[in-house]
Amino acid sequence: MRRAILTAFILVAVAAAVYPQETGPSDSVTVAGAGTGKNDWLTAGGYASWLHMAMFGKPSEEWANTSMLHNRLKFRAYAGNSFTFALEVRNRFVTGDMVTLDPAYVTGLSADPGLADLSWNISDGSSYVLNMMVDRAYVDFTAGKLQVRAGRQRINWSQALIWNPNDIFNTYSFFDFDYVERPGSDALRLTYSTGPASSMEAAVKADAHGRVTAAVLGRFSHLNTDLQLLAGVTDDDYFTAGTGWSGAIGSVSVRGEATLFAPFGGSQGEKGNFTATLGIDKAFSDKVTALAQVMYSNNPTDLNGFTDLYGGGLTARQLAFSEFSAAGQVAYAPVPLVNISVSAIWFPDLEGFYAGPSVDISLAENIDFTVLWQHFRSTFDEEETRINLAFLRIRYSF
Repeated sequence: MRRAILTAFILVAVAAAVYPQETGPSDSVTVAGAGTGKNDWLTAGGYASWLHMAMFGKPSEEWANTSMLHNRLKFRAYAGNSFTFALEVRNRFVTGDMVTLDPAYVTGLSADPGLADLSWNISDGSSYVLNMMVDRAYVDFTAGKLQVRAGRQRINWSQALIWNPNDIFNTYSFFDFDYVERPGSDALRLTYSTGPASSMEAAVKADAHGRVTAAVLGRFSHLNTDLQLLAGVTDDDYFTAGTGWSGAIGSVSVRGEATLFAPFGGSQGEKGNFTATLGIDKAFSDKVTALAQVMYSNNPTDLNGFTDLYGGGLTARQLAFSEFSAAGQVAYAPVPLVNISVSAIWFPDLEGFYAGPSVDISLAENIDFTVLWQHFRSTFDEEETRINLAFLRIRYSF
């Protein structure tokens, strides 16, 4: 009861103190003419892809091969100009060594962290699994300056490009490149626009364990810099407060976030966590872009292995695996239909790093081909660990 009162106090206090600006990015699909005529009350789209992964320590060693057919369906229904109903479904058919060798893979694929269990293994065997997951299912109501969205949705409060400690509702992994839509939360979200480019948001979600995360966010602008302040409660147990910003110094964009997670008095043995990140990015031409980002955490997460990076269970207070981390990325487009990029991350406390070159080619208007390599090297339990993941993907969008 006291925690609920504290949460309500935080929401009211921040709402009274902050005059915000600029709404955050939305994950909704924009459809030309949607909701404006008699024949466009329902829209549909999506994509289908084939992804092959080879995992190995050294190229000369045995490879573990896994393939996935991935289909995503997106539906929108419109009732007048005020109501939007959204449903998005992921269908994944996985076969190969990952299913055979990892006993937890099949059950992990069907695990749903949300309040509603909307992930099901339709069929599975000794070397395959077919999974269906609903990761968007919400109703959106808009009336003037007020927008209310209820259901499974993406709440994006991030400003930086690699690590996002402000993204407290649905953190994602930078390494999970095949899930571009990012996870959703079972939540209620209210957004109120206070000016041409200003807003305030309040959101509350519950997870599969019944833990509640509730917070408010205010956005405003000062000295040509977009700023945001947030405060609330994370996972029932942590008072959470943070700030984020994005601006520019000349032609260089500067972005950053900082968040404090302080356990309530009843959380025995828990240590608070403060995570801050700062990054810059620049477009040198229409062909070359680059970014760099650093992160600090006073209480980094103990990483048991590289598979933790793909597990999807990490929260915003568990982003750091080293007290200091550094990342960089360079992208080059030699011709309009080809994009080449190289990214790297340094984890000093783990005596390790990540490196990931990739090539994306547009084969046709709706067909893309990707080649990507992820190399991880680090030390766990005083033993050096090395893993390589090589990916081939072809995707058709419709």
